[in-house]
Amino acid sequence: MENIYAKRKAQEFGKFLEDNLRLEYIFDKPEALQGFRVICNGIWQISRMFAASLLGEQGAEVVHIEPPTGDPLRQLTPFGREEYMLKDNVDGTPCGMDFLHEFRNASSITLNLETEEGREMYKKMAQVVDVIIESWPPGYMDSLGIGYRQLSKLNPKLIYAWVGERGQWGPMKDELSKHGQWMLDPFSAAADSWIHNTGFPQDQCPRGRGGDPMRSGAWLPSYVAGEQVAVNCMAALYWRDEFSGEGQFIECTAAETLMDIMDFDIGWYGFNASIKARTGAWDPNLNQYEWNPCKDGYMMIGGQSDRLWYRIGMCIERDLPEFGRLIHEDPLLKEMGARNSLQGLIKTYSVTTKWLRDINRIEAETKLMEYEIAAGPILYIDEVAEFPHFVYRPWVNTIETAFYGTVMYAESCAAYQHRTPARVKDLGRPLGFDNGEVYKKYLGYGSMKLRELKAKGVI
Repeated sequence: MENIYAKRKAQEFGKFLEDNLRLEYIFDKPEALQGFRVICNGIWQISRMFAASLLGEQGAEVVHIEPPTGDPLRQLTPFGREEYMLKDNVDGTPCGMDFLHEFRNASSITLNLETEEGREMYKKMAQVVDVIIESWPPGYMDSLGIGYRQLSKLNPKLIYAWVGERGQWGPMKDELSKHGQWMLDPFSAAADSWIHNTGFPQDQCPRGRGGDPMRSGAWLPSYVAGEQVAVNCMAALYWRDEFSGEGQFIECTAAETLMDIMDFDIGWYGFNASIKARTGAWDPNLNQYEWNPCKDGYMMIGGQSDRLWYRIGMCIERDLPEFGRLIHEDPLLKEMGARNSLQGLIKTYSVTTKWLRDINRIEAETKLMEYEIAAGPILYIDEVAEFPHFVYRPWVNTIETAFYGTVMYAESCAAYQHRTPARVKDLGRPLGFDNGEVYKKYLGYGSMKLRELKAKGVI
């Protein structure tokens, strides 16, 4: 009876959540950051764009400022192939998916900050916004007279966030060239041991540090930094509006934010100078807790306790009876401590691989779920887009954009908020498309003034 009651309560709670969190209802609800204004200024850095997108999804009014030549990120496309880009419906200018996906709920204007008139316009805009997020090289904006030191005098309530690779102070801040601070992923991922930790465990490197390192499949440092910038900006806005009435400067580096999520690496090194080796698919803390090759791809299996490991054993034993004897008799398999040794990792991985090699992912998941074992297939991107769970919620979605047609995208990571859900209203804007509307709203400029500014190369 207790199990039936618990299941019924869980079903009731699930229905409550679905009734309140389904995405088709989000546009009827208020936005948490409605009324706040954000300027996003710079080129190259995905972290800057992601931070601005997160604020925009929460309702902030976001304006992206690009040089008149545009952000080079607009041109990034797989293998340099233009056929993988989307063309706008204004003049057919192509735009890469990286830029398009992170340009959410924002306006696009152009402004040449290396002109005196452009800098004066920027100063005026800074006086009527709440947040500026920029990613120019260290000291660049300050050298133009439009950095935090200057703008905070004009707008003491301004929240000014800078995001980059190494930071704007410290002994190495000027070591990189002007363009070096825009190295994006390579420096950050390499500098905090993220790349060192990623790779297979063959002993091919000196000092026994494991096999060759590998680049992550995504720009993780940039996204982690962008999320941290958004969190810091919201905390600063709260402190300003609820306590102090003052703005502040925020600095965030991709390398340091990624270092903050690097598991136990620093603590372990500080404890006894141990250097975490690459272990590929294996987790040296938990076993079994890894992906395994099977007939049609790979399966992730989570057996992070002795209880779950014995359930895995019972499941495998149905197809491989000899495994039942192994799990009870082999000292490397009986307890978690032994299974976490290198020899234990090799043996458990070998056993599960032997079992999985003749069955496909669906068969493996079905069998493992019968024993209430956490398991799931490693999905290809086409399978992600069609995964029934994501389609139902729906997390993978399509949007009819204003300029680029129907685009598939991943929903806002803050969409599931009960009262103030984040939402994606649009993706991408042609370069400078909103010059007229934004400059009129912020500075009172009309069409004649804009034509004059364009002729002088200011916008």
